[in-house]
Amino acid sequence: MEVPGKKIKDSLIIALDVPAADRALELVNLLRGKVGMFKVGSQLFTSAGPQLVQEIVSGGDNVFLDLKFHDIPRTVVNAAIEAVKMGVSMFNLHTMGGMEMMRLTVHETARYCSAFKLRRPKIVGVTVLTSLDQENLQRMGLKESVDEMVIRLSLLALEGGLDGVIASPREIRAIRGACGEGFIIVTPGIRPSWASADDQRRFSTPREAIEAGADYIVIGRPITGSKDPLLSLERILSELPPLQGGK
Repeated sequence: MEVPGKKIKDSLIIALDVPAADRALELVNLLRGKVGMFKVGSQLFTSAGPQLVQEIVSGGDNVFLDLKFHDIPRTVVNAAIEAVKMGVSMFNLHTMGGMEMMRLTVHETARYCSAFKLRRPKIVGVTVLTSLDQENLQRMGLKESVDEMVIRLSLLALEGGLDGVIASPREIRAIRGACGEGFIIVTPGIRPSWASADDQRRFSTPREAIEAGADYIVIGRPITGSKDPLLSLERILSELPPLQGGK
């Protein structure tokens, strides 16, 4: 999905998967203006809470709140409204929470934002975690292939009114073909060729993901775990292709 005026750095989401607020803020201050968004996930949010998110937002940075809401519809709606109050630019929920959960969350979030004249965050759905592969699904009793499940859940997200999905680099082209150009694809499981795969099973390089059509790529440890995060970021940016139309 091409966004007028969007630069390649805006496609990068830095995963602040660190244990404490001071380290997270150190990274934010170091990388500010060089990436599009910072991701706050379960570990950091449990450690530092909403106050950290609000501090990052108040500094002028975009936050992707990665808490993967998955509960009964009204509980997810209430959590989504709290995310809006924090000023996040994006948050996610599990598509396997069902159609009612997705539709109600989109509707109630939009209604709250309209009432208080707030920008509605992008809402994206988790399909199949990038740490899972076919063997994992089979052990859970799921007979579909990973690709089939990802496409089915992506179409469910589209029908439910979500702005897009989170999916591994390997499913980008199939999702784009099934869901169209306006559907956001956020891609974790990104590892530069010179970095360790860690616990990712379905991953690719940043360049491969962008060329396949990802709107956003999420990168964590190759940058945040580096002795020189800024140098590692600059190395990744230098390897990315220029943004093209028709993604």
